[in-house]
Amino acid sequence: MRRSIKKVLIANRGEIALRVIRACREVGVTTVAVYSDADRGALHVLHADEAYRLGPAPAAESYLRGDLILDVARRTGADAIHPGYGFLSENAEFAEACAAAGVTFIGPPASAMRVLGSKTRARQAADAAGMPRVPGSVTGLADVAEAVRVAAGIGYPVMLKAAAGGGGKGMRAVSRAEDLAAAFTAASSEAERSFGSGEVYLEKLIERPRHIEIQLMADEHGSCVYLGERECSVQRRHQKVIEEAPSAVVGEDLRRRMGEAAVRLALSAGYVNAGTVEFLVDDKENFYFLEMNTRLQVEHPVTEMVTGLDLVHLQLRVAMGERLPLTQEDVRLRGHAIECRIYAEDPENQFFPSPGLITRLIQPSGPGIREDCAVYEGWNVPLDYDPMLSKLVAFAETREQAIDRMLRALEEYVIGGIKTNIGLFRRILMDEDFRAARIDTGYLERLLAEPDAPVREDVPEDVVAFAAALFAASARRETTVADVAEERRWAVAGRREGLRL
Repeated sequence: MRRSIKKVLIANRGEIALRVIRACREVGVTTVAVYSDADRGALHVLHADEAYRLGPAPAAESYLRGDLILDVARRTGADAIHPGYGFLSENAEFAEACAAAGVTFIGPPASAMRVLGSKTRARQAADAAGMPRVPGSVTGLADVAEAVRVAAGIGYPVMLKAAAGGGGKGMRAVSRAEDLAAAFTAASSEAERSFGSGEVYLEKLIERPRHIEIQLMADEHGSCVYLGERECSVQRRHQKVIEEAPSAVVGEDLRRRMGEAAVRLALSAGYVNAGTVEFLVDDKENFYFLEMNTRLQVEHPVTEMVTGLDLVHLQLRVAMGERLPLTQEDVRLRGHAIECRIYAEDPENQFFPSPGLITRLIQPSGPGIREDCAVYEGWNVPLDYDPMLSKLVAFAETREQAIDRMLRALEEYVIGGIKTNIGLFRRILMDEDFRAARIDTGYLERLLAEPDAPVREDVPEDVVAFAAALFAASARRETTVADVAEERRWAVAGRREGLRL
């Protein structure tokens, strides 16, 4: 049924709120932003057509208050709500409340969300759809005793996971039976704090797999297409750090098999709108269902770059009741895209968050560079939320070219006043194993356990000479390419500062 959407309330913050605002503006839809006290001066507030306060900084008193968000929708006449990702994006009760209020929820129906949004129910649906999955429990564990029985049946190592969430929260790897009880308590407590549900399940830990996911888009008329895959194996504590599309190891046959399995699962649950099915893949190209994210993903830009599609535009069209404007045969992948998640955190201090005032900001640009960002010079990064500042994306014809383009962009990137993980990305992108695509979900932890990488032999001569000069000037200090890049970035920043009146 065709529905008109004229005003969208974005029930989120940061770069994803700004991303949705821009997409709405491109199709002539008015936007409403909501904000907490910590976000009064945020870019999504400044860019929206209207903006309304929700409450204090804590998410539980602002962005997680569905009743307050729906009240703003009622007062402003918003006829649709886009939840972004995180917060209420996978909350079936909120989706139902939107429907009851006569507001279109730009996402899957609550019924599909209940089947696929819960990790345990999604595993049951995967079994029913005939999808291969990782051995383990298909329902939440009642207690430690049940966890012990399941683990004994499938063998160690095992992984405990929160049934209601994602992002690495409520997850614990266990390699010995004597550690299971403590891990169960810790995982359940973290899941309760993060998602409001302490339910956890257990599965066999597959060692050194690749994490590969399939992007889906479905309409309410029974059409569903897969839009290629994303490689998300570079992770720290189960949180994605770098994403790329396509995967360097996925060929046409594996892509088709994974895509068709993902579509089969979505159709079996009556899924509509954007979603992602995540898999673990071993070195023999066996794939195992992991979970489904019933929302738009953080890493959706890399899929947009290699398909030429705008996923938020498609979300809006599907939410209006339109048919998908493409078939599976229309989907073509070209080039390679890499995304780095830029965080306000200190990699040299156990990755602690680094909130505070951004005193200087020089953002990269140029051919093939996209940045989804919602910070600005003079913005105070709050401590209350996830510390992601931006998503930097590089696109080129080949993976090697995309890596080199990203390195160039990272050299241009200056964020003053706070600590960031920009230097970490340079180290990853110069690592021989990463460049050769020899990666798995444990790759980054192994890299971090090593000393800093030495200077590469193919570094340009002027950079090597500059590095040698720095080495001579700093007694017994080993200079790396990352050090050189840092000096170059701050030199550029200093020259630009000198031009300011």
